[in-house]
Amino acid sequence: MQHLTETRHEVVRWSIDTQAPFDEFRARYEAAVPAVDLERMTRLRAGHASWDAVLADAAESAPHGFLRFWSTDVGDLMRLAGHHSSCATYLMGNHTIAERMYRHDPAVMLYAPLRTTIHEDRQGVTRFSIDRPSSRFSSFGDPDITSVGLELDHKVVNLLRVLDVPVPAALTVHQD
Repeated sequence: MQHLTETRHEVVRWSIDTQAPFDEFRARYEAAVPAVDLERMTRLRAGHASWDAVLADAAESAPHGFLRFWSTDVGDLMRLAGHHSSCATYLMGNHTIAERMYRHDPAVMLYAPLRTTIHEDRQGVTRFSIDRPSSRFSSFGDPDITSVGLELDHKVVNLLRVLDVPVPAALTVHQD
């Protein structure tokens, strides 16, 4: 007999005006959220590094808490269909933070790394969009996972500050 678990949950999407041109903000974002060094990770695995070594490496590699695991220029592709707005999408995360949820339920990897976009809206405003991490991870009904999701909310807000994005007051509620 097959079993199905169906979980309905509300997701909150944050879409923030970066108050910067697309290319400028994208460059700042990619500088602040460096690409994961897959060769370095492979060397750690091949050398059977301890988890402490992985933690230290992540702390060094992700100065603001996040790494880019994947990206694509969606806008470039959509220009072929006649669209003019710019859009880049990313998978941003930190494997050492994800592990703190994975130990409770590997299904958290459905939402880790976090999916983000930098895009121009219909008015040409450059926006950074992300689903609020805690609204995704709270759906697992595990307080330990929810706690990490709330921590990720804080980290996203801190990243916005690093990127010189005015942080809307609504995002800082329950931050302190």
